[in-house]
Amino acid sequence: MDVPRRHARRGARLTPATGDSGPARATVALALAAVWLIWGSSYLATKVLVTDEPPLFAAGLRFTLAGLLLGAIAWWRSGPPRLTRAELRRLAAVTAGTIVVSNGANVVAMQHVASNVAALLNATPALWIAWLGTFGRRAAPLSRQAALGLAVGLAGTLMVLAPGGDGQWAVALGWQFLILVGCLGWSLGTIAFRNARIENDPTMFLALQMFGGGLALVLLAAAAGEPLAMRWTPQGTLAFAWLTLMSSCLAYSAYMYLATHTTPVLVGTYAYVNPGIAALLGWLVLDERLS
Repeated sequence: MDVPRRHARRGARLTPATGDSGPARATVALALAAVWLIWGSSYLATKVLVTDEPPLFAAGLRFTLAGLLLGAIAWWRSGPPRLTRAELRRLAAVTAGTIVVSNGANVVAMQHVASNVAALLNATPALWIAWLGTFGRRAAPLSRQAALGLAVGLAGTLMVLAPGGDGQWAVALGWQFLILVGCLGWSLGTIAFRNARIENDPTMFLALQMFGGGLALVLLAAAAGEPLAMRWTPQGTLAFAWLTLMSSCLAYSAYMYLATHTTPVLVGTYAYVNPGIAALLGWLVLDERLS
């Protein structure tokens, strides 16, 4: 998703769109649709991928390839990356949250958690992002209605984590908690990006973020003793391609556009739409049920 070229210059400050112009509203709407629909289907693809392939290595390879692809496009459009010490610190902070902690925790946990439950738990960044967005350089205060919505969302999260009757609740809770750790990492990374004064073109920043995060996940896979090779099953290959091209390249770009051009509350709306799409696809394709 492109942003206005004036934002690409060194040290440019990214300012939110006011929503007054037709093109700005249309771009935000398209970005929201991409994030809602593509990431809603990514839970199904991730469940298939971690079932057929080593989870951390597959995730690392996915992000590394996506980073190289986006980096090549950004280099062609706006020149080589700028790797100052300050920019590397910003990259490290955003990458640690949005790629390493978030995706690493999710792919490991989703070996044991149904895709629809994982999607429900991944609604919690809407709570974290809205609350964390009240701090920092670009703080956006919460309205009473937004605060009430956060309280309702928190209650819903506790209901998902409530004990079940199958005797495996304690085990399941551990994996679900790991997903929540990933959600917190994603939220912190999003706020760090929103408040950063990046020096690179936003697409190049995202490419560097993915490339570095992908390499870090591969190193984690090696440390965890995962096989550093893909099996390339037909369904696993299809899921890998979808996650690499659509989820990583397209939806991530749209999300980062929204993170810098809209409010935290609007950015977090994807977390309320994705679970419905994920639950429907999990039921249709994987025969999952929600208790």
